[in-house]
Amino acid sequence: MSTETVAYENVGIPDGKLALWLFLASEIMLFGTLFTSYIILRTAAPAWPVGWEVLNVPLATLNTFILIASSVTIVTAHSRVQKRDQKGFSAFMALTVLLSFGFLIVKAVEYGVKFSHGIFPSTNIFYSIYFVMTGLHGLHVIVGIAWNLGLMWWAKNGGWDDKLFEGRVEYAGLYWHFVDVVWIFLFPALYLL
Repeated sequence: MSTETVAYENVGIPDGKLALWLFLASEIMLFGTLFTSYIILRTAAPAWPVGWEVLNVPLATLNTFILIASSVTIVTAHSRVQKRDQKGFSAFMALTVLLSFGFLIVKAVEYGVKFSHGIFPSTNIFYSIYFVMTGLHGLHVIVGIAWNLGLMWWAKNGGWDDKLFEGRVEYAGLYWHFVDVVWIFLFPALYLL
């Protein structure tokens, strides 16, 4: 059995990339359903909180910049793999992971403030939607951190010479960009409207 990436004959792309795109399509349906529920509940509600009045916009803005920066660092990490620069890959992937943890820390601070004021998912429909959507997004950030840490470990322990390594870094980047794009929609929908 060959360890080389083989393009799926019907579509001309590697199986791993096809699988990732199918997975991301299912994730788009999941978040699409949540956004649709949000829109329906918001338009049907007699009163709805204004996001910038009840949520911490400066922290959410900081998290937006953190995620955009992490997308740049993961692209740079992939570029370092293409240039066979293992040290550069490790540095930029470590920066991606650190930024990801930074995102979670900021989100934990935001949640902590809400909890300290007695605000929970059960408080009302708005907070239920807020906690579910941002919490699910946070879970995706955690998966991305685990994936990226796994790639760093793999590169350090012999995976660097594997012919599939570059593709796996590319797939992690595609997943990470998806996580970033979801936040780009969550931020204005919840915090600015």
